[in-house]
Amino acid sequence: MNAILEHAAGTIAERRVTYGDPGTSMATVAARWSVTLGHPVTPTEVMLCMIDLKLARLAHDPSHRDSIVDVIGYAALLPEVTR
Repeated sequence: MNAILEHAAGTIAERRVTYGDPGTSMATVAARWSVTLGHPVTPTEVMLCMIDLKLARLAHDPSHRDSIVDVIGYAALLPEVTR
């Protein structure tokens, strides 16, 4: 269990370097989705939808490690995005 959590932490750190601050990134996605969907979307809702996407993929293949890591990562960053 610790290995996958450590892997998720490393992935979060790498993506922070690549994509910047998660709060800012999710706010940008929320703004774009708000236009696409025609109603306001919050950064928190973006994170929850991304977790749902990964869970749907895991329903197809529960052993897919990348999706598991992504669920852990999104869940770990959720408090940061909702501040």
